[in-house]
Amino acid sequence: MIVVERPNKKEWMKYTSRPGIEKHELDELVSKVIEDVQQNGDKAVQRYTEKFDGVQLSQFKVAGEEFYKAVGLVSEDLKNAIALAKDNIEKFHKSQILKEPKVETIEGVECWRKSVAIEKVGLYIPGGSAPLFSTILMLTIPAKLAGCKEIVICTPANSSGEVNPAILYTCQLLGVTNVFKVGGAQAIAAMACGTESIPSVYKIFGPGNQFVTKAKELIQQKGVAIDMPAGPSEVLVMADRSCKPSFVAADLLSQAEHGADSQVILLSDDIEVINDVSLELSKQLKNLPRKDLAEQALQNSRAISLNNFEECIDFSNEYAPEHLIIASESALECVDSIVNAGSVFLGNYSCESAGDYASGTNHTLPTNSFARNYSGVSIDSFVKKITFQNLNKKGIENIGPAIEIMAEAEELYAHKNAVTLRLNEIRNV
Repeated sequence: MIVVERPNKKEWMKYTSRPGIEKHELDELVSKVIEDVQQNGDKAVQRYTEKFDGVQLSQFKVAGEEFYKAVGLVSEDLKNAIALAKDNIEKFHKSQILKEPKVETIEGVECWRKSVAIEKVGLYIPGGSAPLFSTILMLTIPAKLAGCKEIVICTPANSSGEVNPAILYTCQLLGVTNVFKVGGAQAIAAMACGTESIPSVYKIFGPGNQFVTKAKELIQQKGVAIDMPAGPSEVLVMADRSCKPSFVAADLLSQAEHGADSQVILLSDDIEVINDVSLELSKQLKNLPRKDLAEQALQNSRAISLNNFEECIDFSNEYAPEHLIIASESALECVDSIVNAGSVFLGNYSCESAGDYASGTNHTLPTNSFARNYSGVSIDSFVKKITFQNLNKKGIENIGPAIEIMAEAEELYAHKNAVTLRLNEIRNV
């Protein structure tokens, strides 16, 4: 990690930048993939799957026997762990289902709002360097609770054309069988445009690399909604003298191992904390199976000392991290000061891995500073809100004259007339 000591606030912006591919090159490449899939359907998807994933597929949909086989390949310990996580995620997301009350804004005028599930949703599940079966829990559970009628899952296969057993086990556990062996930008394009094999959907969810994220950004122009810009993973850890350096190092590495384009940031008001964490990073890195990826990510990462913990909070709010860990015995005192973050982990024992798997909160979160204006996935992500109003005669009498005046002021006389006719009928004019 690059160590930066007490930078001036005017310099903070350059330290909040993320690594990335040159934007024009990325736009051009992904746009071609989307256009090709839109025009050529399955043939284009097959071609890109062979090119990018190194696998030739004659059909994309996962067959029934593949689900059956997967169940036998997953250990009982993992099945039990998935069950525990499933229960906690369901409990947390069920608490978000709220029935909104009807409101009488004025006598005779009743207004209310109803949540209606998005009928068809597509879930992207990364499965290349790390098979993220946990993301199936995070996306399918709220989709099911919201009442989505059709759930389509796309996830890449390995070089043998097989999907990771834990992914298939989790899909069948949650009752989703519309699963396709497609990854990358071509998967997003297929779910957005529809192909001969893969159904089109109305909204696409799920994290991914920069190609997946760019594809999600571009398909919005075709009228398909997305959950959020959710690209390479990132974590920011604020640590003071009361932290446990070994814990902090482990948390930084847990994000760095996602991939070379991930980024981790360490902030502290004490340079000795940074030095201690750096030593722990060196020790722990040696034992990681994904050491090479983590090392590459650390090259894009920074440890920054600041004058005090208040400055650490200010920097964090400027950075707007996907994951924020406050490694301090005083973490709860910081809660009200955090305004930009995807998900926050408080204290020395709230590791980010808890939110990734089993605490109950959702791990599909905004990255690349989008936590300034996006929330993580929730029940609300899978519904649309429809408003209703019901006016009786007294209601239109109460607000009608105001509507007539306002409509006339905007020179919208048909709007005014729609009210006037009703008022005249009530008054027997």
